[in-house]
Amino acid sequence: MADINDSTLIAPRAGRVQYRIAEPGEVRAAGGRVLNLVDLGDVYMTFFLPTGEAGRVEIGTEVRLVLDAAPRYVIPAKASFVADVAQFTPKTVETAEERQKLMFRIRAQIAPELLEQHIRQVKTGLPGMAYVRLNPEVEWPASLSGPLVQ
Repeated sequence: MADINDSTLIAPRAGRVQYRIAEPGEVRAAGGRVLNLVDLGDVYMTFFLPTGEAGRVEIGTEVRLVLDAAPRYVIPAKASFVADVAQFTPKTVETAEERQKLMFRIRAQIAPELLEQHIRQVKTGLPGMAYVRLNPEVEWPASLSGPLVQ
């Protein structure tokens, strides 16, 4: 007979249950999945840039996110990943002009502290636009300066 204390599930990190795979009382094999937990401390948007722009994005570059679901808010983020190979490639890449059509995946990470402050509003999978400031000397346009989510 199993001891109920041996059957208590403890999440390895804070998060939100996205969906339940097993129902209460259901018997699962060892290591079987019980639920899908979304880590809300690691939220980012993936977007793509052509070769010329992607090559200028440094890790830590400022990014502004505007979600379709909340277009009046601007979410500050930072580039945390730049792919080392193109994600979209034309059939043949023979000229410099064709190489400019290559698209590289970029990830804009939202600061965990900001996510924690707004944890009840955090959703995953929302579409939106990402804006990258490639030249730190240039100010953000007014439309991307506020109201910033802080």
